[in-house]
Amino acid sequence: MNSLWLLFFGIAIFALGYRFYSAFIAAKVLVVDPSRVTPAVTVNNGRDFVPTNRIVVFGHHFAAIAGAGPLIGPVLAAQFGFFPGALWIVLGSVLAGAVHDFVILFASVRHKGEALHNIAGRYMGKLSAITTATATLFIMITALAGLAIAVVNSMAESAWGTFTIAWTIPVAIFIGWYMKILRPEKIAEASAIGVALVLFGVLFGHVVQQSSYASWFIFTKPELSIMLALYGFAASVLPVWFLLAPRDYLSTYMKIGTIALLAVGIVVAHPILKMPAVTQWIHGGGPVIPGTLWPYLFITIACGAISGFHSLIGSGTTPKMVKSEADLRFIGYGAMITEGFVSLMALIAAAVLEPGDYYAINAPKEAFALLGIDPVHLKELAMMVGEEIAHRTGGAVSLAVGMASIFSSIPGLKSLMSYWYHFAIMFEALFILTTIDAGTRVGRYILQESVGAVIPKFKEIAWWPGVIITSTVICVSWGYLLYHGSVATIWPMFGVANQLLAVVALVIGTTFILRRSRKRIYALTTFLPFCFMFAVTFTAGIKNSIYIYWPQDTLPSRINLGLTLVMLVLVTVITIIGLRTWTAILRGKPLPPIDGPEKPLSEEQRQVIGQLD
Repeated sequence: MNSLWLLFFGIAIFALGYRFYSAFIAAKVLVVDPSRVTPAVTVNNGRDFVPTNRIVVFGHHFAAIAGAGPLIGPVLAAQFGFFPGALWIVLGSVLAGAVHDFVILFASVRHKGEALHNIAGRYMGKLSAITTATATLFIMITALAGLAIAVVNSMAESAWGTFTIAWTIPVAIFIGWYMKILRPEKIAEASAIGVALVLFGVLFGHVVQQSSYASWFIFTKPELSIMLALYGFAASVLPVWFLLAPRDYLSTYMKIGTIALLAVGIVVAHPILKMPAVTQWIHGGGPVIPGTLWPYLFITIACGAISGFHSLIGSGTTPKMVKSEADLRFIGYGAMITEGFVSLMALIAAAVLEPGDYYAINAPKEAFALLGIDPVHLKELAMMVGEEIAHRTGGAVSLAVGMASIFSSIPGLKSLMSYWYHFAIMFEALFILTTIDAGTRVGRYILQESVGAVIPKFKEIAWWPGVIITSTVICVSWGYLLYHGSVATIWPMFGVANQLLAVVALVIGTTFILRRSRKRIYALTTFLPFCFMFAVTFTAGIKNSIYIYWPQDTLPSRINLGLTLVMLVLVTVITIIGLRTWTAILRGKPLPPIDGPEKPLSEEQRQVIGQLD
């Protein structure tokens, strides 16, 4: 099949979903009202709550939610064939993931930028708040450690990679100062300068790697682990406009620009999808993913269609930066379908490889030997990219090879395949690292609010001792796992945990709509995705426990088993609370009151917002 058909199919559905379905959600289900004040304007403490231009917030939000999932997940899921993955990415993003993100972001903005567990407490009671906080904090720490490992592995012993990633930090600080202090009204100007500087870092990284200064940027995994934890701490405590927002904003240009370039490469070269539409591995036993298509396709693709992690960003950093409710549709729904498009491009990049080459790269040596399939162009590809690529499991290498193959198929660019390959590796690292800095900050918010239930002073976001203490706890927690590499023992469980958090967010979103919407039938927009994801994640969690963790009599497997069961219990508790709340609402029973609407914008607040446009 020609890749153009898949590309146009995805673009058409994404465009229709944004034009019509997101408009319905905004106008009818949520009733977005631009005249309401947002927490960024009312609080505006210059550090966490900062009213920010919608383009900048979109950049931050997209960079924060688009981590490893939309890149690696679809590549691994290509084992089942390109059709199941493409269908789930497109429909899942439009009907489930984008709705999930939009609703939670809206709910958080309506409640002073509060975290997911506090919103749960408002609508479903104290027990749901405690359960949600426990689940989200656990998932956040394991997610940050897992994502950080991916970055460390891509940068370890690589001067090019380390220089490029490190270069984005001073550039972000400069652009943050430029947009905040030097020329606050010149967003386009600052963006152009920032993008040029980021691209310079990518290009000059190759020069650094070939120079005598390369040793300055070569670090071991333990050294990089400490450095990343320190970076996470800095991103968590510094004002959001100073480092986190501009860095994520500029990284978004690179992310979207690279994906757009990949789309252009597909249009120009229109490569044929070598992977079959559906493979024999849908029944299980595959060399890359051992499970069956149901439910492992949906767990593997994860963020490419729907992700619980997004609800933490949507109730973490982003709602504290939104200056008007009019921006919520563009940010919440728009960023998710953009991520869906990224996932579709990643799937195409994997599917253009010959199946023999795809399995040779992604499958362990022993598993590949059992397939009886010979590689087709593996040696040629390895020579062109300048590295050994066989049995480099995890999806990152095969994605980079696929992207480089598409870029190099454009007339006149074939000789640059080695450069394109390393560029793609760095592109993946940037994608993941921007999730780490925002995730660390969100983890700090959650911990501050949780500790604040016992020590009220911690609830004050601006109280510096609380900021320092909670940031340190979060960074040390995921940094410890990263340094010792023990997170690798629970990584298979993370896919289930992440989607279980999506189930939790959909329960909360459904309750929010039922209690606020004029027509209760509108709650089906989140209830139907909840039913599907509940079935998927519980099936996967039980299968993991019975067929993967229990048979292996090792400590890591026992830890995985225990953590998975704990997560299933927590989500079951939240679901039961949700069901009881829904029943009470539908029967007209009285429920505890929730906060009313925010006050209209004052003239002074309107002037602040006007200066950002």
